[in-house]
Amino acid sequence: MMDELVFYDTMRQGLWSAVMISTPILVVALIAGLIIGLFQALTSVQEMTLTFVPKLAAIVAVFWVTMGFMTETLTSFFRGQLIPLIAGG
Repeated sequence: MMDELVFYDTMRQGLWSAVMISTPILVVALIAGLIIGLFQALTSVQEMTLTFVPKLAAIVAVFWVTMGFMTETLTSFFRGQLIPLIAGG
């Protein structure tokens, strides 16, 4: 049976890993949204694809650049935290 302290520590580390993985994508989406919104407000262009396509391109680019970091973060979490719990250590 898993101790309550171990359970909560594993959950905390898992949530922290999720925050670390999602932060670059969310920051870029926020910055792209602000820039596009400012551009739309200044030019009075209200086109729906103008908001969607550049944001999607920025998110895909950042995802592609940070894929190695995301993989390393998940791998270290699994190796350091979950696999020892599954193996009984």
